[in-house]
Amino acid sequence: MQLTNQQTLPVSQVQAWEALNDISLLQAAMPGCESITPTGENQYEVLVTAAIGPVKAKFKGKLKLADLDPPNAYNIQFEGQGGAAGHAKGTAAVRLEPAGPHSTVLHYTANATVGGKIAQIGSRLVDMAAQKMATEFFETFNAKLAERYAPAPEPAAAVAEPAAAAAPVKKGGFWAWLKRLFGG
Repeated sequence: MQLTNQQTLPVSQVQAWEALNDISLLQAAMPGCESITPTGENQYEVLVTAAIGPVKAKFKGKLKLADLDPPNAYNIQFEGQGGAAGHAKGTAAVRLEPAGPHSTVLHYTANATVGGKIAQIGSRLVDMAAQKMATEFFETFNAKLAERYAPAPEPAAAVAEPAAAAAPVKKGGFWAWLKRLFGG
């Protein structure tokens, strides 16, 4: 199976790199991810529950980041076991390209082989499941990036005292409520 695509991220290249190396952010964005645990330098153990066609299983896997070129690119090597459901092994190349001060294009190519019941399902269903997981990941990842790196709100412009401010307070409305609240 090969999956090649690109995604536009709503952050700078440096922010995208930081986010792609933030375990808690990745865990929150990855569909079915129960844990990502560091096991060494640039090595992780991952626990993911995934459904591929009629087969649903908990996969325990290992990830290793290689060929790191911050903040531009890295490669991922992965392998996972899902018990009777089967196994998967592969690589992914990730490259970041700046597209503006608050925009980065993430290019990726993943190659994987699967075995066991997963392989018996057929490559078309496996490819569709992988594409669905990638789509869900990037939807959540982009939302998390927007939350984390949202631009600071514009400071409120100084407002001149409107003439209405000197007008008497009406019996209803917010000001009357405040006066009642504080005994005025």
